[in-house]
Amino acid sequence: MSDLISSARPAIFPFGDSAVALSNELGIPTVSLEGADVFLITVSAVTGISPDGVELWNQARELYVPSIVVVDDLVGSETDFDDMVPIIGRLLEPVVNPFLILHDDGGLPTALIDLDSLHIIDYSNGNREVRDSDPEHKLLVFEFRKEYLDALSAAGDGAFEAALLYPAIPYVATLGLGKAEIARYLERLPVRG
Repeated sequence: MSDLISSARPAIFPFGDSAVALSNELGIPTVSLEGADVFLITVSAVTGISPDGVELWNQARELYVPSIVVVDDLVGSETDFDDMVPIIGRLLEPVVNPFLILHDDGGLPTALIDLDSLHIIDYSNGNREVRDSDPEHKLLVFEFRKEYLDALSAAGDGAFEAALLYPAIPYVATLGLGKAEIARYLERLPVRG
């Protein structure tokens, strides 16, 4: 997966067990928050976020460090990713969700729908497979997509890179769900000199 971010090697400040594991898995160097190109923070769908995490978020805002909120512990949680987005907005500040989760027949999160491209990103068989969404998917996500695209338009080009727009991305480590999507945001950061 580290080849997904070979063009940019951002220095990262990870907070939360999943963020640390993810930054290690992607081969991203970790540094202090003051020296970070990006702040990766995990919020648990089960336990939320600690006061230390909130404090670090506030410090990242003061330093204008681009930030990604990774929502983990989605398997077995009574709180879904869609439910977490407004909670994160109250605990930290408003985030955008560029992806919605699709569940299998057993209720497990196994795929994403990209609200920008409307592609389905399927992780159910252990590989990342991208395909066009069905017409009913497009209809079901219409309002979510409109809200997302309106937020992007209001924030302007480069808002993520300028630390003015914060994506929330679902992450299921056992499937790798969300890892490539996080890497896509990391690729947007300037190449370190």
